[in-house]
Amino acid sequence: MARKASRAVAKFEVFGQEMLEKVVKRSGNSGRVYLPPDWVGKRVKVIRVE
Repeated sequence: MARKASRAVAKFEVFGQEMLEKVVKRSGNSGRVYLPPDWVGKRVKVIRVE
C-alpha cells in the first residue's frame, strides 16, 4: 500500500538545549544527517520543514 504525501503544515513547540539546521544527504536507499560527535547517545528530535 502506497503512502500519500502529507501536505498539511503543523506547528511544533520544542524545548531543548541546542538546534542545528541541516540538509539531508542521500545515503543508499535512505537519507542521512551528520550531527556533532558530542550528541552521540543523546535524544534528538527531527522535524521536516519543507
